[in-house]
Amino acid sequence: MPAWPAVTVTGLVVGVLFGLFGVGGSSFATPALGLIGVPGLVAVAAPLPATIPAALVGMAAYVRRRQVEWPIAWWSIIGGVPATVVGALCSRYVGGRGLLIASGAVLALVGVRILFALPEARVSLRARRRPAIVVPAAAGIGLVTGLLANGGGFLLVPLFVLVLGLTMPESAGTSLVVIAALSVPTLLTHWALGHIDWGVAASFAGGSIPGAALGSLLAHRIPAEAMKRGFGSLLIAFAVYFIARQLSG
Repeated sequence: MPAWPAVTVTGLVVGVLFGLFGVGGSSFATPALGLIGVPGLVAVAAPLPATIPAALVGMAAYVRRRQVEWPIAWWSIIGGVPATVVGALCSRYVGGRGLLIASGAVLALVGVRILFALPEARVSLRARRRPAIVVPAAAGIGLVTGLLANGGGFLLVPLFVLVLGLTMPESAGTSLVVIAALSVPTLLTHWALGHIDWGVAASFAGGSIPGAALGSLLAHRIPAEAMKRGFGSLLIAFAVYFIARQLSG
């Protein structure tokens, strides 16, 4: 197990990226922790205790600006919460190495998602709020969230933008609300399974929570497009390297 300063610095970097872009935080955390020597299942679950306060910190500004679609958030939570428990319970059958490889693949998808902007769909407000669309889609996302102990933002944002027609600020704010809610049952289930090392989790949180606040402050001061291109390319390259390293044993 790596020393706590390495875990805290990793958390700081992950938190800043999460605050800057609203996605990529939990997706980046597991491969980064695995790379510095944290065992597979512990690396998957360790970011969870920090995910909840980080999401709450990140969503506060969106709530103040009224950029949260609350009906969509509530239906997403209703569909996603039970599925996160099922996904977390399945994690013990996949195993640490399999989860690390899957986390690397998710990180590559996040990089692609950041690199290529999503077109904003035009959908009526009534269609946006249909639970028949939101609940099953959120359940599928919740399953992945529980399995990989991932906030799910990389899937929620495309759902909200492409399918439900939210603007990018609305999708970011709404996804942060859902992430905070889905992280609670995911945390409790992984804790019950014995996957959380609280020393690692505390060290990671000590860096990621202030990092998320710092990233949120910097988000409006850094040229967005250049940063997104650089960050997306970095995530894809890191994901390819990380997966190759895991596959090589």
